This record gives sequence, structure tokens and C-alpha cells, in this order.
Amino acid sequence: MSQENRIPMTPIWDHEDTSRIPFWAYTNEDIHKQELEKLFYKNHWCYVGLEAEIPQPGDFKRTVIGERSVIMVRHEDNSIYVVENVCAHRGMRFCREKHGNTKSFTCPYHQWNYDLEGNLQGVPFRRGVKQDGKVKGGMSKDFKTSDHGLTKLLVAERGGVVFASFDHDVESFEAFLGPTMLSYFDRMFNGRKLTLLGYNKQRIPGNWKLMQENIKDPYHPGLLHTWFVTFGLWRADNRSELKMDEHFRHAAMISTRGSGGKDTQTTNVSSFKESMQLNDPSFLDVEVEPWWDGPTAVMMTLFPSVILQQQVNSVSTRHIQPNGHGSFDFVWTHFGYEDDTPEMTERRLRQANLFGPAGFVSADDGEVIEFSQQGFEQKPFHRSLAELGGKDIEETDHMVSETLIRGMYAYWRKVMGV
Repeated sequence: MSQENRIPMTPIWDHEDTSRIPFWAYTNEDIHKQELEKLFYKNHWCYVGLEAEIPQPGDFKRTVIGERSVIMVRHEDNSIYVVENVCAHRGMRFCREKHGNTKSFTCPYHQWNYDLEGNLQGVPFRRGVKQDGKVKGGMSKDFKTSDHGLTKLLVAERGGVVFASFDHDVESFEAFLGPTMLSYFDRMFNGRKLTLLGYNKQRIPGNWKLMQENIKDPYHPGLLHTWFVTFGLWRADNRSELKMDEHFRHAAMISTRGSGGKDTQTTNVSSFKESMQLNDPSFLDVEVEPWWDGPTAVMMTLFPSVILQQQVNSVSTRHIQPNGHGSFDFVWTHFGYEDDTPEMTERRLRQANLFGPAGFVSADDGEVIEFSQQGFEQKPFHRSLAELGGKDIEETDHMVSETLIRGMYAYWRKVMGV
């Protein structure tokens, strides 16, 4: 490799702004480890699930924050706790089930037992064993169960959604989102009880930030996704807005569906298929809901861990779970509302076919992220370009901009110190 193509031992962001993004941001394992500490484990709230996933006392869900396994559990008093899935004794990830119901957690290795809050309540042979009239072994006299509970996370619940943080000094969840993002969050999670409809899960061989970028990128949907551009669900000429919080970490892409069909916006767009028709027109059976208050789609990215999706009647959370610098698991949780009619529930499920690993739309995203990561690994000394709409960071009333990506990396640089 030539001298100019070598990556410095300490990566340097050598461009004055964030319209150029170095490939090492996606390929450097040391950078990835720093991201986990600074973005997932400190100063941030991360998504863990929906209250509807654990409706009964004792119900639990195993999930992750960053690369650390955690358990979300409903207590007997109906409160929700999140604890780390690592035994305080020898460090085993003791919970293997994804979902279940339990009165307590027991590590199979040495049978240490914890209550639903994570407090240690049982240690086999703590006081030793009696042999020949004498007590032998056992824990030392100064051993206290209160000193050896599971790591407990700070928990925030809003609108039926649960977030948690390893950092007990993190700002409030409401301050973390900021007023603009909080208003869009409350639009979707407006106090109605949520109902769980199902899951999709896939492993995407790409850097986790690429999925955040993908949903901060209104440039690609009307070019990459045949379904969107052909049927008018998301096109460059749709009425739209791009919003951010004051730190530029969170964002919302807001769009109102157009008519679809051929016009000047589809000229030379190879993904537009004028002759495409649906064997089942019910996939486009869209019913306007009062809570939309105008937009037919709002895609929110809450940095670093989750995407909140409303695409016409399909609503879901998309959880980003890093797995090294070049891979992440992507978990979709599809939901509805308790007051939905049976027809609306069926409509939500039908439209969910647009999304997920084999979705009419989302299959494209997984593939381009994989191919992008391959390019980064091949040429780690190079950089990507995010200059559509200029080099500044500002909210817009159109889609022809990469401002949200520039904003995310301005925040990323500040936190990462690069």
C-alpha cells in the first residue's frame, strides 16, 4: 500500500466539516469499541422494548444495549426493571431464553438466585456444609448479598416504550430527545395501549451507523426502492420536512404520500416500473388515521439505538444491535393499538410486508449496506461524500439533502473526539 493510502495509527478526521466521512469510521475496531463506551454505555438512553412485550408480572424479554446483554422484566408491583444479563458470581450470561415468565432468575452454573429487581437472594452453601459435626467451607463472614446483585440500569418509560441506560447520571429521557423529537415521539406513542403484532430479525454485514444513515437519507428512497417510487409512497417530489434535535443526533424524515405514476420526477429513474401492478391491491389499502395529523410517513432515528417507523398504517420499532464493527442485528417489532379494529390490525400486518428482511422495500436497504461495507473494507483510506443540499447542517422542507447525515456525524465527532 502506498504511503498516502495508509491509515494513521490514530485515525484523523482530515476534512473541515462532515460532508466527507472517512471509511475508517466504519472499519476501525478500536473506534467501534470507543463507540460502545461513549454512545451506548454512557450519556445516552437506549431502546430495550415495548411494555406490551411483558404484559404480566414476571414476564421478561432478553435483549441488548450495544453489545451487552440485558433483561427487561415486569415486577410483581407492575414496575419495569432492566438488569444486565451477567451473573455477579463468575460472570456467566445466565438467561438464555428470549422471552418467558419467572418468579426469579437463577444462574445455572452455581445456582445463584436473584429477584426480579436484580437483588441477590440465594447462594447455595453460603454457610458451608456440615461434615462430621463441623461446618466446612462457605462464604467469608463479611460476605453480603446486598453487595453482589446484578447491574441495574436506569429505566425510562413513555407511551408504552421502554428505554434504559447504564449511566445513572444521564439527563432525563425528555431532555435527551428534546422538544421537537419528543413531539413526534408522542405523536406515535400518544397514550393508547400498544398491542404486539410480531417480529422480524436479520443480521446485516455492515457497520451499525449505516442503518442510522439509511433512515437519515431521504435521497435514496425514490431512487433505490421500486415500490416507493412506483406507487408514490416516498418520492423526492412528495411534500416533506427534515427535522433534528439541537445536537443533530436525532432526526425525523416527514413525508406526505403523492399520487405515484410517471412524471418528470421518474424520468431516467431505473427503479420506476411503469408497468408494475399488484396482484393483490390490498397492499395499497391505506386508511388515514386521525393521529397522523397530516403526514403519511414519519421515520425517526433516535441515536444511537432505534428507528421508529410510521409508513402509512405500518408502525414498528427497529432496534440496532451492533456485533463488531462490520455487522449488526436488526430487530423489527411490529405493533398496533388496543383500540384498532380487526380490519386495521390486518391492514397493519399486510403493510408490514413492505418491511423486514424480505420486505418489498427493506430488502434493498440490507443489500446496499452490505455492499457499502465491502467497499469500505476494500478501501479503508478513502471517504464517502455527503454534500447533497450543501455542506451546512440545517432543517429543510424538501428531501433533496443529506443534511441529517452531516448532522449525525457532527455530533459523532464531538462525542468521539475525532
